Amino acid sequence: MTETPINKTLLRVRDLHVAYGKIAALHGVDLDVAEGETVALIGANGAGKSTILRAISGLLKPSQGSIHWDGREIAGLPAEKVVAGGIAHCPEERHVWPAMTVRENLMLGAFLTSSKHRVEERVGMAFHRFPRLRERYKQMAGTLSGGEQQMLAIARALMSEPRLLLLDEPSLGLSPKMADEVFDVVREINGHGVTVLVVEQNVHNALAVASRAYVVETGAISTEADSATLLEDPEVLNAYLGA
Repeated sequence: MTETPINKTLLRVRDLHVAYGKIAALHGVDLDVAEGETVALIGANGAGKSTILRAISGLLKPSQGSIHWDGREIAGLPAEKVVAGGIAHCPEERHVWPAMTVRENLMLGAFLTSSKHRVEERVGMAFHRFPRLRERYKQMAGTLSGGEQQMLAIARALMSEPRLLLLDEPSLGLSPKMADEVFDVVREINGHGVTVLVVEQNVHNALAVASRAYVVETGAISTEADSATLLEDPEVLNAYLGA
């Protein structure tokens, strides 16, 4: 488990409400993420976890509430401005471009960078961090395995050099061995100074990689605690771990 020092709060969400048309999805969500932390959002399918990430990254506009990033209000900003401000979103189901090569997918992650030299440096860093992608850099992304596509999606998100990485269901559809590899990457990223907010259906994986977690139920936060405490909570065990 990651031990995190007490650092300043980078992300502060207060009274966040989001609706899809007339259907309310979030009902007053409050959460904080400190610099250098890995924090998990856990809960059942449809609880609103992914909606929280989409609101933070600018893909959804809140109907009420605030999202402060490093002291600045970003609720409702366009997604490209959120990326420029230092937040990258790695979406659920990866969404790589199947008919483009691994390298071309990576280049898309650096769309805000005008310096070709800097982009090449970031590609080199991605291949250093993900050697399997370097071996397949000319390969079409659609021909990669599920785990390789997940690594590509994470590498693409890191091309913008974010301070905060939003990870949505990184182990979805992966074998246990490949999921372990992906979470090793998450630990390595966090160890190099990137703050991580991860949505994860596999609660064992989530609580193994995160120092703290929020339990999301029907669009609201029901519990917040450090990971060790949640692993000893009988209600959490019964609801999410099958105890």
